[in-house]
Amino acid sequence: MTEEKKDSAAGNSRRDFIKTSAIAAAAFMIVPRHVLGGNGFLAPSDRLMVAGVGVGGKGESNLSNIYKGGKADIAFLCDVDDRRAAASVKSFPKAKYYKDYREMLDKEGKNIDGVVVSTPDHNHAMIAMAAMQLGKHVYVEKPLAHDIYEARKLTEAASRYRVVTQMGNQGASGDGVRQLQEWCDDGVIGKVHTVYCWTDRPIWPQGIPWPSTGGIVPKELNWDLWLGSAPNKPYIEKLVPFNWRGWWDFGTGAIGDMGCHLVEPPFRVLELSTPMDVQCSVGSIYVDEFKRGYFPESCPPSSHVIMTFEKTRKTKGDLQIHWMDGGIKPARPEELGANESFGTNGVLFEGTKGKMMCDVYGSNPRLLPLSRNSEVHTKQKIERVPGGVDGHYWQWVEAAIAGYGKIRLSSPFDIAGPLTETLLIANLAIRGTEVQKAKAGGSGFDYPGRDIKLLWDKQNLRVTNFDEVNQFIKREYRQGWSLGV
Repeated sequence: MTEEKKDSAAGNSRRDFIKTSAIAAAAFMIVPRHVLGGNGFLAPSDRLMVAGVGVGGKGESNLSNIYKGGKADIAFLCDVDDRRAAASVKSFPKAKYYKDYREMLDKEGKNIDGVVVSTPDHNHAMIAMAAMQLGKHVYVEKPLAHDIYEARKLTEAASRYRVVTQMGNQGASGDGVRQLQEWCDDGVIGKVHTVYCWTDRPIWPQGIPWPSTGGIVPKELNWDLWLGSAPNKPYIEKLVPFNWRGWWDFGTGAIGDMGCHLVEPPFRVLELSTPMDVQCSVGSIYVDEFKRGYFPESCPPSSHVIMTFEKTRKTKGDLQIHWMDGGIKPARPEELGANESFGTNGVLFEGTKGKMMCDVYGSNPRLLPLSRNSEVHTKQKIERVPGGVDGHYWQWVEAAIAGYGKIRLSSPFDIAGPLTETLLIANLAIRGTEVQKAKAGGSGFDYPGRDIKLLWDKQNLRVTNFDEVNQFIKREYRQGWSLGV
């Protein structure tokens, strides 16, 4: 090699070394601080700044579990009731406190990464939509929304605004539902044709008239903000913080409360979408001899809903899911021993080769007869969520830190939205029985249309054969409140 070529080669080597060193130095400068800081250290940029809306009761436990994951700071608290907020305020003394979520988002939006919505059902969608429109990741307590229209709009918004979403049905992250899925995938129970879901809810008053006398609004409660999107009504005792669940203006009844925990396992395992049709029967309260009470503002005391779903690769033809609440349960499977527990909240899958069941959240999965559980061995094929049910919260935090589309969640809105729609379609059938009762003057017996099967048009969000119930698909918000779409 000539001296000129040697000098050129040496120069290239030096330039390559300098270039490589510069890249390495630059890379070193952007190494996340938690790597440099050692185990347990997280840079501020690696932590999620969380705001909670509705921070008492379930909201309190939601925030506590999110914080326990170690990668989120509870920076802002918002609640319309100072009494309910007290425990969270004590737990997170550095968090700034607001009464009105709109003021909080307006003033603190630039400092918030994610919003946790744990209010009563009627305000879920409104708050979640406002947060997503600001580019905030959202965790929304179940059910995702009060109305079918709201559920559809939230699902669309999550994709449009490219935010990380999760609904608060923790069982979706549990090991149990994944075990059920593996049994089904391996053909252990064959093709599924029928599913039963049952609950002991309601455990609050339903099937009753709205009280004729109001109460005195506690000084700690802003009643107007609590009503939010709901119609303007006088405050009544014991509605807050729990019994609102039994009133259509605020809650979604037993299936809204527990359906996201009990219908979720078959929805996931059998890869379902919204139902084709739905029918139901409901319990009644008698107010006089031969006269059923007609209380359209309140959910019925019990119901049995049958939903029909299109065939999937895991079902034998179209699938029927039976929903039962108010103490109604399916017949005990003949494979279950006389002294073996059937449970007060559960799910039963019936297939062509056997049966399997679980409790609420998909917990305690088991084959029937129970002796099969020691005989059947399937390999774990589905990745488990670290922490299981508790990991449901941490999964949302991790995904929000990673950014939209980087981590797949257990109950993002593209799954939670159709699941919620399904439960609210069931409520159309429940409310349809009240519409028919009204036509008969609440007299009972065979009022017309009681046994109608509602046919559902998924594309256009309409019942095609009983127009009277379509009024419940999208409600009118109180003046001054809006979904913002």
